[in-house]
Amino acid sequence: MFDKEKWIEIFSSLKKNKLRTALTSFSIAWGIFILIILLGSGNGLQNGVTEQFEQDATNSIWLYRGRTSMAYRGLKPNRRIKFTNDDYEITKRDFKEIEAISSRLNIQQGQTVVYKNEYGTYDIVSVHEGTKVLESVELLSGRFISELDTRKNRKTTAISYLVRDALFKKLDPLGKYIKVNGIPFQVVGVFKDPSERDNRRIYIPITTAQKVFTGNNEVGNIALTIPESMMNESAELEQKLRESYAKRHRFDAEDRRAIHINNNLEEFKKFQSLFNGIKLFVWIIGVLTIISGIIGVSNIMLIVVKERTKEIGIRKALGATPNSVIGLILMESILITGLAGYVGLVLGVGTLELLSEPLNSDFFKNPEADLTIAIGATILLMVSGTLAGLIPARRAARIKPIDALREE
Repeated sequence: MFDKEKWIEIFSSLKKNKLRTALTSFSIAWGIFILIILLGSGNGLQNGVTEQFEQDATNSIWLYRGRTSMAYRGLKPNRRIKFTNDDYEITKRDFKEIEAISSRLNIQQGQTVVYKNEYGTYDIVSVHEGTKVLESVELLSGRFISELDTRKNRKTTAISYLVRDALFKKLDPLGKYIKVNGIPFQVVGVFKDPSERDNRRIYIPITTAQKVFTGNNEVGNIALTIPESMMNESAELEQKLRESYAKRHRFDAEDRRAIHINNNLEEFKKFQSLFNGIKLFVWIIGVLTIISGIIGVSNIMLIVVKERTKEIGIRKALGATPNSVIGLILMESILITGLAGYVGLVLGVGTLELLSEPLNSDFFKNPEADLTIAIGATILLMVSGTLAGLIPARRAARIKPIDALREE
């Protein structure tokens, strides 16, 4: 392995066939490079889509009111379905598997919020305490809207860190009052939402909003989460919810326009299946590209053996053992595959690093390949290179000196 004379001979052989060696090395490096780029791009797309799902709880189901599109028991189509506090209470009571639940009513987008001489335009969203889980919000200080807040119609609010920074500057906002449409609300918490667009919100109790702003018990939508143990039953739960609302609001359960249900679990599972298919496709393409390179190495080594038949015969006539001949051919094969694979690996990882920042977007995040997989692929390539060189090496070892010397 560390025989200086062998390495001199190997490099001499490679030097004599520069173009052939370069083309073979390129095919192997290109295979690894493409594999790394495809894996990284697939991961980037998956990271982006997963982040979009995680902006709300992945295990959540969202129900939105709509209009009927089918006649039902004498009732005409195109009726507007209205959700009320009763829908929230009945859903919470009848579906024991629910972990968190909240109804929601958007009071007004772009409402002016004031603190002393500071003011800004933000979205006012009225909710129950379950929204903390549903929106995956991170509390930076204080608390979120509580059950007691909604039960007692308290004028409390949880504001985002953007609202805090704009209105309070460096002051601690907890316990202080902001005015929403001229009505004072006490700040009880500061939060950060995974979705940057939702950080222009302030949350208030829904019962307070109904009493102060609307004067009725209507809600805009209802959302809930279920435990991870029920992930595979989310479609069944969705159907039960639809039937429950259909019975209560008197519409056909098959009428998909009456209420719209966004089942994040089912959508997430569809995307996961899609990405698994993409990963399989990437591996097939990458492996086939690498195999083509390995076949190229094997063919090149066969040509090398053919060209050096007389030389190998002389070596054996002077006492070279079959193992030494095999070792010489294998070392050359491993050198080409190992070095070319490493170059492809470095170029692939480097390209992903260079493109990571410019390509980052809402649906494409951190396109990086798993280093373990990349190194494993390179090692596999070197092993394959060894096997690729084994056939021509064994052929070289079987050459008889007398036959080699006759070779033209």
